[in-house]
Amino acid sequence: MTHFRSFLLGIVLALGTAGAAQAQEPQTIGRNSDWIAYTYQSGGKTVCYMASTPLKAEGNYSKRGHIYALVTHHPDSQSRGEFSIVTGYTYKTDSEVEVEIGGQTFQLFTDNDRAWAPDAKTDSAIVNAMIKGAKMVVSGQSSRGTKTTDTYSLTGFTATKKLIDQTCKK
Repeated sequence: MTHFRSFLLGIVLALGTAGAAQAQEPQTIGRNSDWIAYTYQSGGKTVCYMASTPLKAEGNYSKRGHIYALVTHHPDSQSRGEFSIVTGYTYKTDSEVEVEIGGQTFQLFTDNDRAWAPDAKTDSAIVNAMIKGAKMVVSGQSSRGTKTTDTYSLTGFTATKKLIDQTCKK
């Protein structure tokens, strides 16, 4: 249970940039293997997202914060299936993050401790690769020059995505 609370706390902190002043605490709506689905209210609308932590986090670092992969449906911005990474450190300025899923490679842009796909088309391509894949490897570089490689399981991804799709319909 301690790991779950730590996970939930990390998600709450990760969403801090998404308007925490008007958002309520996330509620768990389901779990499928390595992925957990959540909702919260923002501006009177329901936001759905799913998250997972890496099975393996590699790098020559002494301290690192919470690490998550997220897929979010946010009605205020009309975004569905927005993919992002929270990395637990500040990325190197103007760096890119590489995501590898089933032989496909995607580049993300970085800002502080987060990385995003450059557009909705790339978000969709990443999510489709995640549906078909078994694992995802995310590589980045910290502001101190430390290279990291995080390996995520995609077990339970598809079922969890269906859950947020049903909860936050278009």
